Amino acid sequence: MQFQQVKTFILDKLTRELPKHLSYHNIAHVMDVYQAAENIGTLEQISDYDMQLLLTAALFHDAGFTRGANKHEEESCRIANHYLPDYGYTVDEIKKIDGIIMATKIPQLPKNHLEEIICDADLDYLGRDDFPPISDSLYKEFTESGIVKDENDWNKLQVRFFESHNYFTKSAIKLRDKKKQEHLQLVKSKIN
Repeated sequence: MQFQQVKTFILDKLTRELPKHLSYHNIAHVMDVYQAAENIGTLEQISDYDMQLLLTAALFHDAGFTRGANKHEEESCRIANHYLPDYGYTVDEIKKIDGIIMATKIPQLPKNHLEEIICDADLDYLGRDDFPPISDSLYKEFTESGIVKDENDWNKLQVRFFESHNYFTKSAIKLRDKKKQEHLQLVKSKIN
């Protein structure tokens, strides 16, 4: 696996091709998930080999947004399948990466440890101090795309999402769950 080369390639591609109107699903989100996956993967003591698979999936997990939001996970897998063989990834490795990418689809249904880690990394911000500005960027994106009509609608959606969400890994639960519960209470307090 030529990991560093594929990282350079996909970050350049995403920087050029992700729609500029996306205030949440952008290069900053990709890097946020990448760093969270690396952090959780380290805490979970995964192997260097598994870390490369995990981080490759993190880099590609929202690449499908270059072609639209609908079924973007499936499109992300197609993009990964198209490019990863050029960087020495085997069919088996790509299949594992596809599984990791697909695990980020809501509702999250991870089938193994690496899939649990990417799920936790993708929603790591729910339990972090920088939740408010990240949440605001997702609200802006959802408002512009017509998913929510106003702030009250958004806060109700967030409460439903928070209440159905669970972290999977011991590390994410320990690191993020308490703060996530505080954010849930804050969002609830804003509903009219």
